[in-house]
Amino acid sequence: MKTIKTLGETFGLAALLSVTAFAGAEAHVTFLDREAKQESTILATLQVPHGCDGKATTEVRVKLPEGFVFAKPQPKAGWELEVIKGDYQKTYDNHGDKVKTGAIEVRWKNGNLSDDFYDTFVIQGKVSGIEAGTSLAFSVTQKCGDMVEAWDQVAKEGGDAHGMKSPAPLLKVVAGEDHGHDHADMAGMDMTGMSGASAPAGDTAKAGDLEISGGFAKAMLPGQPVGGGFFTVKNNGQADDRLVSVSSPAAGEVQIHEMVTKDNVMRMRQLKDGIAIAAGETIKLEPGNLHLMFQKVKSPFNQGDTVPVTLTFEKAGKVDLVLRVLSAQGKSK
Repeated sequence: MKTIKTLGETFGLAALLSVTAFAGAEAHVTFLDREAKQESTILATLQVPHGCDGKATTEVRVKLPEGFVFAKPQPKAGWELEVIKGDYQKTYDNHGDKVKTGAIEVRWKNGNLSDDFYDTFVIQGKVSGIEAGTSLAFSVTQKCGDMVEAWDQVAKEGGDAHGMKSPAPLLKVVAGEDHGHDHADMAGMDMTGMSGASAPAGDTAKAGDLEISGGFAKAMLPGQPVGGGFFTVKNNGQADDRLVSVSSPAAGEVQIHEMVTKDNVMRMRQLKDGIAIAAGETIKLEPGNLHLMFQKVKSPFNQGDTVPVTLTFEKAGKVDLVLRVLSAQGKSK
């Protein structure tokens, strides 16, 4: 019996049949849920069932159609994330604010998804200003090293997409009962750059000349695989130090990430060398900037809970810190 080994575990061919049935039923990139209600905030989940002619997928790009707005992609372990921002064709209402610009393309880059496996790529967004019965087409580019698969074909109105070689994933908009009602920040990872510095959070901890304060995490949805954590580090000493690693019993892995926006492109990447904390300086980990990324979370963070973490510094050593879980928006109430 053929076996495939990954992450130290061995799966028999029979064990892979359920994955094949689930992901391989279609050869194209498609949505897990292909319908969305008008004026609703959804988690648009794209399914990537295979690589490019046997090669591993290394990049997935998704162009967002007009009418899918306020988009926030879900980060993936081992992948760099880019969000391209631009102008909407129309102005949209976001809880009383008139919004004319936002994410128009999302890119997961420098990953490695074997052709033997299936994965999903998730974008939170709101379907707004779209008539029921309309289908929104999301153009997807799948890269496998130097090979490219473009899933961007759209049938003319009334046409049949089944005969197309590379159809774009479609999201059909259906009538909604609760127009205008949505749940902001459903994914728990705030990608907008809002500051969390004023949020009341955990107690102050000290390690040598370092003072760590304002620790908090954001509430998550059930089943959400990643969470975000934040705090402030002040170096009161005369020597530079560095945060080199973070661990927590609440997650299988905790990574240190940086989010930077330049020329309307937002990039998120893991800082494998940690964060430097110069003598006399203060470093803030906050939404939209430096932050912790909790991977393989054992159970979703709920508002009011606490998340213990252990910070390891190059010179100050280890220090335990407790993060208080605030709302998905980083608020205490």
